[in-house]
Amino acid sequence: MITAQLNKNIFAALLMGIVLFPILGFAGNSATSTTGVNGCDLVSYYTGEKPLVGNGNHLAVYDGVTYLFVNEANKRKFKSNPQKYIPAYGGYCAFGVSVGKKFVGDPDVWKIVDGKLYLNLDTKIQGMWFQDIPGNNKKADMNWKKIMDKDPSDL
Repeated sequence: MITAQLNKNIFAALLMGIVLFPILGFAGNSATSTTGVNGCDLVSYYTGEKPLVGNGNHLAVYDGVTYLFVNEANKRKFKSNPQKYIPAYGGYCAFGVSVGKKFVGDPDVWKIVDGKLYLNLDTKIQGMWFQDIPGNNKKADMNWKKIMDKDPSDL
């Protein structure tokens, strides 16, 4: 009797493993997917008053990052010239990069300067960046070459 119950438990555990293994494997893979600028449509920064959140119906992958768009037209614009729309410094905070750090850029704290999209950590930091945008960007450009491949936690 105990052996029969033990066999049922083993069978149930094996069955759950067979059912859950593919699901858990899939979930694990999705964790490595990166969505750029928190899903904001990069083209919308240039065409409206504020960025719009894209959706999964219109997406493009560029340099391993998935970007979402509000419509097919914006997706096509992006795909025709991704470098025009990709934020400076990989979307990290422009002021942070100017001081040699990689702070996460907030997609709602942004400015387009000379045709390039810049994000900042928050409005306080953006105010510091605004004090000398050309000088801060010059420092950031030099720092970016040194830190672009480094893990943010190592800086």
